Amino acid sequence: MKAIVFPGQGAQFPGMGKELYENNPKAKELFEKANEVLGFRITDIMFEGSAEELKQTKVTQPAIFLHSVVLALTADEFKPDMVAGHSLGEFSALVANGTLPFEDGLKLVSQRAQAMQEACEINPSTMAAILGLEDEKVEEICATITDEIVVPANYNCPGQLVISGSNKGIEIACEKMKEAGAKRALPLPVGGAFHSPLMEPARQKLQDAILATEFSNPSCPVYQNVSTTAVKDIEEIKNNLIAQLTAPVKWTQSVQNMVADGASEFVECGPGKVLQGLVKKNHREAEVSSI
Repeated sequence: MKAIVFPGQGAQFPGMGKELYENNPKAKELFEKANEVLGFRITDIMFEGSAEELKQTKVTQPAIFLHSVVLALTADEFKPDMVAGHSLGEFSALVANGTLPFEDGLKLVSQRAQAMQEACEINPSTMAAILGLEDEKVEEICATITDEIVVPANYNCPGQLVISGSNKGIEIACEKMKEAGAKRALPLPVGGAFHSPLMEPARQKLQDAILATEFSNPSCPVYQNVSTTAVKDIEEIKNNLIAQLTAPVKWTQSVQNMVADGASEFVECGPGKVLQGLVKKNHREAEVSSI
Protein backbone atom coordinates (compact mmCIF):
# COMPACT_ATOMS: atom_id res chain seq x y z
CA MET A 1 0.00 0.00 0.00
CA LYS A 2 1.11 3.55 -0.75
CA ALA A 3 1.33 6.33 1.84
CA ILE A 4 1.88 9.90 0.66
CA VAL A 5 3.50 12.13 3.27
CA PHE A 6 3.85 15.92 3.39
CA PRO A 7 6.66 17.91 5.06
CA GLY A 8 6.37 20.74 7.57
CA GLN A 9 8.24 23.93 8.39
CA GLY A 10 11.96 23.78 7.73
CA ALA A 11 11.75 22.12 4.31
CA GLN A 12 11.76 25.43 2.40
CA PHE A 13 14.57 26.53 0.07
CA PRO A 14 15.11 29.52 -2.28
CA GLY A 15 13.74 28.83 -5.76
CA MET A 16 11.20 26.26 -4.52
CA GLY A 17 8.43 25.58 -7.05
CA LYS A 18 9.91 27.76 -9.81
CA GLU A 19 10.51 24.91 -12.25
CA LEU A 20 6.99 23.61 -11.64
CA TYR A 21 5.52 27.07 -12.30
CA GLU A 22 7.45 27.49 -15.55
CA ASN A 23 6.79 24.03 -16.98
CA ASN A 24 3.25 23.11 -15.92
CA PRO A 25 0.24 25.29 -16.93
CA LYS A 26 -2.01 23.81 -14.22
CA ALA A 27 0.68 24.45 -11.59
CA LYS A 28 1.05 28.06 -12.82
CA GLU A 29 -2.71 28.55 -12.48
CA LEU A 30 -2.66 27.26 -8.88
CA PHE A 31 0.35 29.42 -7.95
CA GLU A 32 -1.38 32.52 -9.36
CA LYS A 33 -4.59 31.65 -7.52
CA ALA A 34 -2.54 31.48 -4.30
CA ASN A 35 -1.10 34.97 -4.96
CA GLU A 36 -4.67 36.22 -5.33
CA VAL A 37 -5.97 34.48 -2.17
CA LEU A 38 -3.03 35.64 -0.02
CA GLY A 39 -3.10 39.22 -1.29
CA PHE A 40 0.64 39.29 -2.08
CA ARG A 41 2.90 37.55 -4.58
CA ILE A 42 4.26 34.70 -2.50
CA THR A 43 5.68 33.23 -5.71
CA ASP A 44 8.14 36.16 -5.95
CA ILE A 45 9.52 35.26 -2.50
CA MET A 46 9.54 31.52 -3.26
CA PHE A 47 11.27 31.85 -6.63
CA GLU A 48 13.57 34.86 -6.10
CA GLY A 49 13.66 35.53 -2.34
CA SER A 50 16.52 34.85 0.06
CA ALA A 51 16.62 32.05 2.63
CA GLU A 52 16.11 34.74 5.30
CA GLU A 53 12.91 36.03 3.64
CA LEU A 54 11.59 32.49 3.32
CA LYS A 55 12.22 31.83 7.03
CA GLN A 56 9.46 34.17 8.21
CA THR A 57 6.66 31.94 9.58
CA LYS A 58 3.96 33.90 7.73
CA VAL A 59 5.79 33.14 4.44
CA THR A 60 7.28 29.72 5.21
CA GLN A 61 4.05 27.93 6.04
CA PRO A 62 2.00 29.01 2.98
CA ALA A 63 5.06 28.46 0.73
CA ILE A 64 5.62 24.85 1.85
CA PHE A 65 1.88 24.11 1.75
CA LEU A 66 1.64 25.60 -1.75
CA HIS A 67 4.63 23.71 -3.15
CA SER A 68 3.43 20.42 -1.65
CA VAL A 69 -0.19 20.74 -2.75
CA VAL A 70 0.64 21.90 -6.28
CA LEU A 71 2.90 18.84 -6.66
CA ALA A 72 0.06 16.59 -5.49
CA LEU A 73 -2.65 18.20 -7.64
CA THR A 74 -0.54 18.13 -10.82
CA ALA A 75 0.94 14.62 -10.38
CA ASP A 76 0.11 12.11 -13.13
CA GLU A 77 -0.62 9.24 -10.77
CA PHE A 78 -1.85 10.44 -7.40
CA LYS A 79 -3.71 7.58 -5.76
CA PRO A 80 -2.64 7.20 -2.13
CA ASP A 81 -4.09 4.53 0.14
CA MET A 82 -3.37 6.81 3.09
CA VAL A 83 -1.87 10.26 3.75
CA ALA A 84 -0.09 12.01 6.61
CA GLY A 85 1.70 15.30 7.18
CA HIS A 86 4.33 16.45 9.66
CA SER A 87 2.83 19.40 11.58
CA LEU A 88 2.00 21.99 8.88
CA GLY A 89 2.09 19.12 6.35
CA GLU A 90 -1.18 17.80 7.77
CA PHE A 91 -3.01 20.66 5.99
CA SER A 92 -1.37 19.66 2.69
CA ALA A 93 -2.44 16.05 3.30
CA LEU A 94 -6.04 17.13 3.89
CA VAL A 95 -6.17 18.98 0.58
CA ALA A 96 -4.56 16.03 -1.19
CA ASN A 97 -7.19 13.56 0.06
CA GLY A 98 -10.10 15.88 -0.72
CA THR A 99 -11.03 16.88 2.85
CA LEU A 100 -10.26 20.56 2.19
CA PRO A 101 -10.53 22.56 -1.04
CA PHE A 102 -7.25 24.16 -2.17
CA GLU A 103 -8.29 27.75 -1.41
CA ASP A 104 -9.72 26.95 2.04
CA GLY A 105 -6.59 24.97 2.95
CA LEU A 106 -4.39 27.90 1.91
CA LYS A 107 -6.48 30.39 3.91
CA LEU A 108 -6.28 28.19 7.03
CA VAL A 109 -2.51 27.79 6.67
CA SER A 110 -2.09 31.55 6.26
CA GLN A 111 -4.23 32.18 9.37
CA ARG A 112 -2.30 29.50 11.26
CA ALA A 113 1.05 31.08 10.34
CA GLN A 114 -0.12 34.55 11.38
CA ALA A 115 -1.56 33.29 14.68
CA MET A 116 1.64 31.36 15.47
CA GLN A 117 3.79 34.39 14.64
CA GLU A 118 1.72 36.50 17.06
CA ALA A 119 1.93 33.82 19.78
CA CYS A 120 5.73 33.78 19.39
CA GLU A 121 5.84 37.54 19.91
CA ILE A 122 3.74 37.27 23.11
CA ASN A 123 5.95 34.51 24.59
CA PRO A 124 9.64 34.49 23.54
CA SER A 125 10.39 30.78 23.28
CA THR A 126 12.22 28.16 21.26
CA MET A 127 12.83 24.45 20.54
CA ALA A 128 15.76 22.00 20.72
CA ALA A 129 16.51 18.62 19.14
CA ILE A 130 17.54 15.88 21.56
CA LEU A 131 19.54 13.11 19.90
CA GLY A 132 20.50 9.73 21.33
CA LEU A 133 18.14 9.47 24.29
CA GLU A 134 15.09 7.24 24.65
CA ASP A 135 11.77 9.04 24.36
CA GLU A 136 10.80 8.02 27.89
CA LYS A 137 13.98 9.58 29.32
CA VAL A 138 13.34 12.86 27.49
CA GLU A 139 9.76 12.92 28.79
CA GLU A 140 10.97 12.20 32.31
CA ILE A 141 13.52 15.06 32.24
CA CYS A 142 10.97 17.53 30.84
CA ALA A 143 8.61 16.61 33.68
CA THR A 144 11.27 17.50 36.29
CA ILE A 145 11.43 21.13 35.11
CA THR A 146 8.48 22.65 36.93
CA ASP A 147 9.38 26.37 37.07
CA GLU A 148 9.44 26.72 33.26
CA ILE A 149 7.43 25.28 30.36
CA VAL A 150 9.27 22.44 28.56
CA VAL A 151 7.46 19.64 26.73
CA PRO A 152 8.19 16.94 24.11
CA ALA A 153 7.05 18.45 20.79
CA ASN A 154 8.14 16.31 17.81
CA TYR A 155 8.57 12.53 18.06
CA ASN A 156 10.49 12.24 14.77
CA CYS A 157 12.07 8.78 15.02
CA PRO A 158 13.65 6.61 17.72
CA GLY A 159 16.49 8.62 19.27
CA GLN A 160 15.33 11.96 17.87
CA LEU A 161 12.83 13.97 19.87
CA VAL A 162 12.40 17.75 19.65
CA ILE A 163 11.44 19.61 22.82
CA SER A 164 9.64 22.94 23.01
CA GLY A 165 9.28 25.63 25.67
CA SER A 166 10.42 28.91 27.20
CA ASN A 167 13.95 30.08 26.40
CA LYS A 168 15.09 29.46 29.98
CA GLY A 169 13.31 26.11 30.13
CA ILE A 170 15.00 24.86 26.97
CA GLU A 171 18.40 26.01 28.26
CA ILE A 172 17.91 24.07 31.52
CA ALA A 173 16.54 21.01 29.68
CA CYS A 174 19.50 20.87 27.25
CA GLU A 175 21.96 20.76 30.16
CA LYS A 176 19.98 18.00 31.88
CA MET A 177 19.71 15.99 28.63
CA LYS A 178 23.49 16.12 28.12
CA GLU A 179 24.06 15.04 31.73
CA ALA A 180 21.70 12.10 31.10
CA GLY A 181 23.79 10.95 28.11
CA ALA A 182 22.23 12.63 25.09
CA LYS A 183 24.59 12.63 22.08
CA ARG A 184 23.42 16.14 21.29
CA ALA A 185 21.02 18.71 22.72
CA LEU A 186 20.81 21.20 19.90
CA PRO A 187 18.83 24.47 20.15
CA LEU A 188 16.98 25.06 16.85
CA PRO A 189 16.85 28.33 14.90
CA VAL A 190 13.10 28.81 15.37
CA GLY A 191 11.28 31.78 16.80
CA GLY A 192 8.80 29.99 19.03
CA ALA A 193 7.75 26.98 21.07
CA PHE A 194 5.60 25.20 18.49
CA HIS A 195 3.44 22.30 19.71
CA SER A 196 3.53 23.45 23.33
CA PRO A 197 1.11 25.18 25.73
CA LEU A 198 2.73 28.49 24.70
CA MET A 199 0.82 28.19 21.39
CA GLU A 200 -2.56 28.40 23.17
CA PRO A 201 -3.38 31.91 21.84
CA ALA A 202 -2.78 30.63 18.29
CA ARG A 203 -4.86 27.49 18.94
CA GLN A 204 -7.86 29.58 19.96
CA LYS A 205 -7.66 31.73 16.82
CA LEU A 206 -7.20 28.73 14.54
CA GLN A 207 -10.08 26.88 16.20
CA ASP A 208 -12.53 29.59 15.12
CA ALA A 209 -11.21 29.48 11.54
CA ILE A 210 -11.35 25.66 11.33
CA LEU A 211 -14.88 25.44 12.76
CA ALA A 212 -16.04 28.02 10.19
CA THR A 213 -14.57 26.00 7.27
CA GLU A 214 -16.51 23.30 5.46
CA PHE A 215 -14.74 19.93 5.36
CA SER A 216 -15.64 17.05 2.97
CA ASN A 217 -15.40 13.27 3.34
CA PRO A 218 -11.81 12.25 2.50
CA SER A 219 -10.94 9.86 -0.33
CA CYS A 220 -8.56 7.95 1.97
CA PRO A 221 -7.68 8.05 5.68
CA VAL A 222 -5.32 10.60 7.19
CA TYR A 223 -2.96 9.63 10.02
CA GLN A 224 -3.00 12.77 12.15
CA ASN A 225 -0.20 14.02 14.42
CA VAL A 226 -2.41 13.98 17.51
CA SER A 227 -4.22 10.63 17.15
CA THR A 228 -1.59 8.76 15.00
CA THR A 229 -4.29 6.39 13.69
CA ALA A 230 -6.37 6.28 10.48
CA VAL A 231 -9.10 8.94 10.56
CA LYS A 232 -11.91 9.57 8.07
CA ASP A 233 -14.54 11.17 10.30
CA ILE A 234 -14.79 14.92 9.55
CA GLU A 235 -15.48 16.03 13.14
CA GLU A 236 -12.57 13.98 14.44
CA ILE A 237 -10.28 15.44 11.77
CA LYS A 238 -11.27 18.97 12.79
CA ASN A 239 -10.75 18.31 16.51
CA ASN A 240 -7.32 16.76 15.90
CA LEU A 241 -6.33 19.67 13.69
CA ILE A 242 -7.29 22.18 16.40
CA ALA A 243 -5.47 20.22 19.12
CA GLN A 244 -2.34 19.93 16.97
CA LEU A 245 -0.96 23.40 17.76
CA THR A 246 -0.46 22.72 21.47
CA ALA A 247 0.00 18.93 21.27
CA PRO A 248 3.11 16.98 20.19
CA VAL A 249 3.66 15.77 16.63
CA LYS A 250 3.70 11.98 17.03
CA TRP A 251 5.41 11.18 13.72
CA THR A 252 7.17 8.04 14.98
CA GLN A 253 3.86 6.56 16.12
CA SER A 254 2.06 7.62 12.91
CA VAL A 255 4.63 5.91 10.66
CA GLN A 256 4.52 2.77 12.82
CA ASN A 257 0.71 2.69 12.57
CA MET A 258 0.76 3.21 8.78
CA VAL A 259 3.20 0.31 8.46
CA ALA A 260 1.01 -1.84 10.75
CA ASP A 261 -1.96 -1.02 8.50
CA GLY A 262 -0.12 -2.19 5.38
CA ALA A 263 1.97 0.74 4.09
CA SER A 264 5.16 -0.47 2.42
CA GLU A 265 5.76 2.48 0.05
CA PHE A 266 6.14 6.06 1.32
CA VAL A 267 6.19 8.93 -1.17
CA GLU A 268 7.20 12.39 0.04
CA CYS A 269 5.30 15.21 -1.62
CA GLY A 270 6.84 18.64 -1.10
CA PRO A 271 10.20 20.41 -0.83
CA GLY A 272 13.17 18.48 0.54
CA LYS A 273 13.66 14.86 1.60
CA VAL A 274 13.45 15.10 5.40
CA LEU A 275 10.49 12.76 5.77
CA GLN A 276 12.07 10.05 3.59
CA GLY A 277 14.94 9.93 6.07
CA LEU A 278 12.62 9.84 9.10
CA VAL A 279 10.47 7.08 7.57
CA LYS A 280 13.60 4.97 6.97
CA LYS A 281 14.74 5.50 10.57
CA ASN A 282 11.32 4.36 11.77
CA HIS A 283 11.04 1.40 9.36
CA ARG A 284 14.17 0.27 7.49
CA GLU A 285 12.27 -1.97 5.07
CA ALA A 286 10.07 0.87 3.79
CA GLU A 287 10.43 1.89 0.15
CA VAL A 288 10.81 5.69 -0.01
CA SER A 289 10.72 8.16 -2.90
CA SER A 290 9.45 11.63 -3.75
CA ILE A 291 7.08 13.21 -6.26
